[in-house]
Amino acid sequence: MLHQNPNPSLWTGRKSETIEYWHQAAISVRDLQLDEGQQTPKVGILGYAGEEGVKRNQGRLGTAEGPNAIRKSLGMLAFHLPEKSRIFDYGDIYTENSDLESSHDLITKTVLELLETKHFPILLGGGHDLALAHGKGIYQHLASKNQKLGIINMDAHFDLRPTIDGLGHSGSPFLQLAQENKDTFQYLCLGVQRSVNPKSLFKTADEVGAKWMVMEDFRLNNWEVIQEKILWFLDSVDKIYLSVDMDGFSSAFAPGVSAPSPMGFRPEFAFKVFELLASSKKLISMDVVELNPAFDHDHATARLAARCAEYVARKVLGLL
Repeated sequence: MLHQNPNPSLWTGRKSETIEYWHQAAISVRDLQLDEGQQTPKVGILGYAGEEGVKRNQGRLGTAEGPNAIRKSLGMLAFHLPEKSRIFDYGDIYTENSDLESSHDLITKTVLELLETKHFPILLGGGHDLALAHGKGIYQHLASKNQKLGIINMDAHFDLRPTIDGLGHSGSPFLQLAQENKDTFQYLCLGVQRSVNPKSLFKTADEVGAKWMVMEDFRLNNWEVIQEKILWFLDSVDKIYLSVDMDGFSSAFAPGVSAPSPMGFRPEFAFKVFELLASSKKLISMDVVELNPAFDHDHATARLAARCAEYVARKVLGLL
């Protein structure tokens, strides 16, 4: 089985007699035995300790260590989720012998089970190829409900590149999802940088009906236009899957990524978007991907990734 049980020792931080920090609230669960209780708001954390997709896409290796780095930073954060909330750490799914597809199959199956058992899934990457497996699980969950999924990707890249000899990679997940869900694919990419996306990818985005905002327009002084575009997209779908690629942030804040860029968005602006998405009550799953601890400085990127996960969880569960 391509699964590694969680390591409780990663969840450390300040001590207190009551639950005041995430490390005190996190429950490590072995062998993917998902909690099936329906009574309390709950987060299901699942790591993707894989970088085969990054390797295939000629990126910098090291993202396999991302999930544990995020856990370490999450554990130290103050706990402000609703009092009865539960946080379950279900460990990591990894890739063996370059068999990306088998690890994806297990991720898809687990995401479906997390949603069916009323978790708010937070997946930690790992390469952005995770989005293909993650998205498949959500599509399967919504199929029986006849609900339309909208995907919002905060990223410097479209990740709409073609597969390589039929094999997916960290640059192709959303094209693969578009091809598998031709009639229902709804995709909004925020923070796209022209300098790292050739004209052919903008053409592909048009062909699959994607929407986007380039980095030049994705700034705080343009908030009214951005808000209108996001709200229009939210109104067109029933549920939202949020994917946060850490390389979408400026490398001043997120140096530890596979493909750093000095021209990305700022954290406070990204969090403004998170709040808008959470307030819609349509956000049902998220992932934080492409953290590469090998290139991080003073855990800055890991801390930011953890803050993204904590903030979204706090806002989503606070509305339940």
